[in-house]
Amino acid sequence: MYLKTGTILVFLCICSLSAVAQPLAAYVDIQNQVMVWDKGIVRKIDYLPPNSMKVGRTAIPFIDNSNSFKIYYNGGVKTLNQGFTNIYDVSDNLVSFLNAKALYVFDRGTSKLLTGTCNLYMTGDSVILYLDGIHNDYRVYYNGQPNVIESFIPDSVLPSVKTGDNLVAYNNFANQFHIFFHGGIIQQEEYPVSGFDVGRNIVAYVDANRQFKIFHSGLTFMVENYPPIVYYGGDNLVAYVSAEGYFKIFYNDSVRNVGFFNPQQIQVGDNVVAYRDQNGYLKVFYKGEITELETYYPSNMTVQYNSVAYINAANTLRLFTEGEVYDVTNADLQSWELHYDVLKYQIGQNMFRVFYKGSEY
Repeated sequence: MYLKTGTILVFLCICSLSAVAQPLAAYVDIQNQVMVWDKGIVRKIDYLPPNSMKVGRTAIPFIDNSNSFKIYYNGGVKTLNQGFTNIYDVSDNLVSFLNAKALYVFDRGTSKLLTGTCNLYMTGDSVILYLDGIHNDYRVYYNGQPNVIESFIPDSVLPSVKTGDNLVAYNNFANQFHIFFHGGIIQQEEYPVSGFDVGRNIVAYVDANRQFKIFHSGLTFMVENYPPIVYYGGDNLVAYVSAEGYFKIFYNDSVRNVGFFNPQQIQVGDNVVAYRDQNGYLKVFYKGEITELETYYPSNMTVQYNSVAYINAANTLRLFTEGEVYDVTNADLQSWELHYDVLKYQIGQNMFRVFYKGSEY
């Protein structure tokens, strides 16, 4: 049963574009050119291999061969600076980057300065938590605006803080547990919590009374009287093993008892939970359904967004995505990577392929 409803100021946020935007893929070909796959089209975005590159859902930031910081976004490349960027991160919707100690965000095609001095920051899909060294406070960038969440800063950092896809959960300096969600602060608990994990719209935590609770989209559920053995947050779900040894998944505001066993191996990737069952089989939970994929648990597997990718015992690259299973290729592969739901793989020296939603490009 739910315990309380949080007071939330809800915005119609265009950051929800991540739910419909088709993800990207990138690679460096045999001619050392940087290629991007975007909506089924392969584009050349640079002529030399980058010093570093990261792939987000809507943007691909990279430091090119001459140390210029560039971002591929919406079909084109923007040069943000030449030789100043030293650290950068990318998520579904945002690119955060540091020039010396100045923190910037690239959001929907526009670069903004967040603070001239930053020693700590964390990036989520639509939020950035950062310590503003100019104003000496903690702020969260969300929906185009900075929001102050802690204005009194002692000599230490926040006792504990985690950034989810679209929220921030933290024990504050007054020993209270707060959640920043949809532009507002929810005073979730009057006392600090002993442990917590986060995802999209969700925070799982053990309260001061050692009860296991789950905050989901403004509602709080007391799901267990005792702390679980392990627990992991995802997108609108939590996978955990109860104190009694039952493997359970919280989804659609209710708890599903999967069975009396501790999976030992659990991987939560946004909307997917991949786990090893009591027989050693690989099974996947996706949107309320459980699918058995293998009668063993693969040693090399990637779990992201709606997908699970791995090489099976028959040396076939297999992809589970959005409830469907595909045997992509049984060729000898040089490499393969899963970014969101896009599977990129390389055959030989110069044959790159992209597999997405049942189609190969």
